[in-house]
Amino acid sequence: MIKDLPLIVSYDIIMSYKPPYHITPVALALIQDIAMRLGQINFLNLQQPPTVLRRENRIKSIHSSLAIEGNSLSLDQVTALINQQKVIGNVNDIIEVKNAIAVYDQLHTFKPTRKLDLLKGHKMLMQDLITSAGEFRKGSVGIVKGDKVAHLAPPYHLVPDQIKKLLSYLKHKEELTLIKSCVFHYEFEFIHPFQDGNGRMGRLWQTLILMQEFPVFQFTPIELMIKNHQQEYYQVLAESDKVGHSTPFIEFMLLRIKEALDELLQITNIEDSFQTRISIAKDHFANTRFSRIDYMKLHKKISTATASRDLKKAIQDGIIQKEGEKNQTRYRFSSTT
Repeated sequence: MIKDLPLIVSYDIIMSYKPPYHITPVALALIQDIAMRLGQINFLNLQQPPTVLRRENRIKSIHSSLAIEGNSLSLDQVTALINQQKVIGNVNDIIEVKNAIAVYDQLHTFKPTRKLDLLKGHKMLMQDLITSAGEFRKGSVGIVKGDKVAHLAPPYHLVPDQIKKLLSYLKHKEELTLIKSCVFHYEFEFIHPFQDGNGRMGRLWQTLILMQEFPVFQFTPIELMIKNHQQEYYQVLAESDKVGHSTPFIEFMLLRIKEALDELLQITNIEDSFQTRISIAKDHFANTRFSRIDYMKLHKKISTATASRDLKKAIQDGIIQKEGEKNQTRYRFSSTT
């Protein structure tokens, strides 16, 4: 019994572990805003967005997360790789994208609290890029900005225990998932458990944590919002390091989550409007050919850009067929729609 005591104490310490942070009025207001948007999403039955939108957001997530790390491939090139088409580009950049595609496709099979899944995710992300893919680092690492060390990670021999405690923190049911996901993201970057790929893994795992309770986050490109505020992302990581807790980072990430949900709702509203306009056009033009100008006369309040976008999307979706080029372009509704 005496021999078992240290193990019991160690287990209790791990299970009671909670990283330092504060819930500020700013964070509370953002949580309320996010809850309201999640309510709208539930009302609109968008927990699983339309297939086309899910695919577009997945592409944005992959492109944005890798672009933050310096990947040079464009959004169109990432799309081509997802479509299993060949692209010309840096070999490692192409491998990064292919690896990320594989991980995001399997993300729903991972459990955020499982160390083996964390290691598996890293192995898939970094395969053929580093020799230690799927393994915790065996040496010291730091983040260098210019000629200064911006962050020196804890010694490598502490990593397994620190990750064990951090994963155990995710099991705290009294903690809000929104908060836990942000805290995990920051603490993971602070520990920097891998030789490389820590940034993309931290962002991936926050998405995984969120989607356990809110499935919509599997198809919500939070990474795009981070990319749009990339410099601030690094600044709040550094600020949290300086103050010794993740509070600044929590506020930053909650705002990015709110922005991502706003974008999802906005795109959905646009999509609904598109469906309505196309339905009206189908009834109006029936079996006759029509031009973009005809379409705009029918929908007098839309711009030329919106009309072009509607028609392009309708062609891609197989709703209409295009005949002719330039000024001679005409459209006809497909007989199968």
